[in-house]
Amino acid sequence: MAYFDQATETLPREQLRALQLEKLQAMMGELWGKNHFYSNKWKAAGIEPRDIRTLDDLARLPLTTKSELMEDQAANGPFGTNLTYPIEQYTRLHQTSGTTGVPLKVLDTQDSWDWWAKCWAHVLAGSGVDASDRVFLAFAFGPFIGFWAALEGARKLGAVMIPGGGRDSLQRLELMRETGATVLCCTPTYALRLAEVAREHGFDMRSLPMKSTVHAGEPGANIPSTKQRIQEAWAAKCFDHAGASEIGAHSFECEHQPGGTHLIESEFIAEVINPKTGEAVKPGERGELVITNLGRWGFPLIRYRTGDLVEVNLDPCSCGRTFLRFQGGILGRADDMVTVRGVNVFPAGVENIIRKFVEVDEFRITVSKVKHMDEMDIEVELCDGADPSVVHSIAERLDSVLAFRPRVHHVGRDVLPRFDMKAKRFHVNRAA
Repeated sequence: MAYFDQATETLPREQLRALQLEKLQAMMGELWGKNHFYSNKWKAAGIEPRDIRTLDDLARLPLTTKSELMEDQAANGPFGTNLTYPIEQYTRLHQTSGTTGVPLKVLDTQDSWDWWAKCWAHVLAGSGVDASDRVFLAFAFGPFIGFWAALEGARKLGAVMIPGGGRDSLQRLELMRETGATVLCCTPTYALRLAEVAREHGFDMRSLPMKSTVHAGEPGANIPSTKQRIQEAWAAKCFDHAGASEIGAHSFECEHQPGGTHLIESEFIAEVINPKTGEAVKPGERGELVITNLGRWGFPLIRYRTGDLVEVNLDPCSCGRTFLRFQGGILGRADDMVTVRGVNVFPAGVENIIRKFVEVDEFRITVSKVKHMDEMDIEVELCDGADPSVVHSIAERLDSVLAFRPRVHHVGRDVLPRFDMKAKRFHVNRAA
């Protein structure tokens, strides 16, 4: 079993919580009076760092939301007040993808960037990566943090990092073969797109010595049918990972893949709350992930509402790690659920059904209102030679699960968009 830091990854839970408290108290002491965003926030709540004596006291601190950070940057541009140190101490600028609005700018000091590298080293080591591997990053490097930190994680482990920017999909496949890449890092969507390109151009995927694929940026690697399709296409084990530009790389799948992702609890504290009431839920109950990062002192987030839905599993893992698991990984987003004809629909659940049909290369879902009635239209692009009548089977399967029948349409080749990074397949258009 490969670990990045076995001593902390296997700590008894009482000692792990003591480590978290020690790091939390040290960080809050550093932020007090230096980081204006949090100092002002805590003063307004009547809280000082010395008031946090146990991890249970963490709940006394106010929650942080992305909208607060965005408003702060708008009012105190360009970087806002969630900076603990003078700007001269910062060495990295990245930003969120902007898929839900204006991108949030995030800055890191050298120490904070090294912390990012440590987090990604946990992610890669969890998937079995070591110094003997060659890690291919199928990613065009830009201000979106994407797999920038994966590069640093590979360096921590001593693995060779192969950048895949500035190339089209076929050229990336050829570079993987030329360099003997053993690990692929990309979004789940792009892993399937690369396999599609390989099929279209007669590229033999068996010529790649790939042993594992590590995914981030969107759900998919935790969706059973999508994970299975990636593993079959690449003849490699598929690993899920979760994180965000503003939070850090916080959870990963271990080699035993016990049905969930481990939170890196030496670097993060997780709470799970009812998204409507804000009250804590019990382990095993679904709720919204609230997370505190412990090593990013330059751009900290304390009790940050992620919007991600998770279920905590505290059962021991056969990999030996004592870190808690998010059962099923990130299950969706609190704001992703759409009610269609009285049925709660999550995009990941629909994808899990569609991906079971091997004939489907790509798809797009649109929810709209037609004559005062909700309709779900699903466009599917099929692989060459597939029988278009499969759309009827897809509609029947969705009807049996959702309790209403979406309208499934077959579209021609290359009609639907392809995505290198985060895919946008689920659209809601209920304009009157």
